[in-house]
Amino acid sequence: MEVDIQTRNFVLTEGLRSHVQRRLFFAMARFQGRVQRITVRLSDTNGPRGGLDKCCHLQIRVDGVPDIVVSSTEKDLYAAISGSAERAGQSLRRYLKRGHGALTRSLTRSHLFAVE
Repeated sequence: MEVDIQTRNFVLTEGLRSHVQRRLFFAMARFQGRVQRITVRLSDTNGPRGGLDKCCHLQIRVDGVPDIVVSSTEKDLYAAISGSAERAGQSLRRYLKRGHGALTRSLTRSHLFAVE
């Protein structure tokens, strides 16, 4: 799983980078073998003025599934990252649960083998 982190209007710290990678790992753990690339765009619209302006935009590319795009805007960038990652994982699970694409069939088979 390739993760590309882009920032706008601030410098990416090692703490933020680590938080992004950790949250994405937890949210996408079930799909890691199939997720090709995740593009993360972090932005601070108002800069030092503050407010509800920290945005995390995720674009997730998975084989056999349309791109999953999720964004979250919060006062705190860590909360925006966590919210976006959680929603992206839920969106991908929901899409696959509805039976879309060959990916669903292969996930179902692998899940059945893991249970037995």
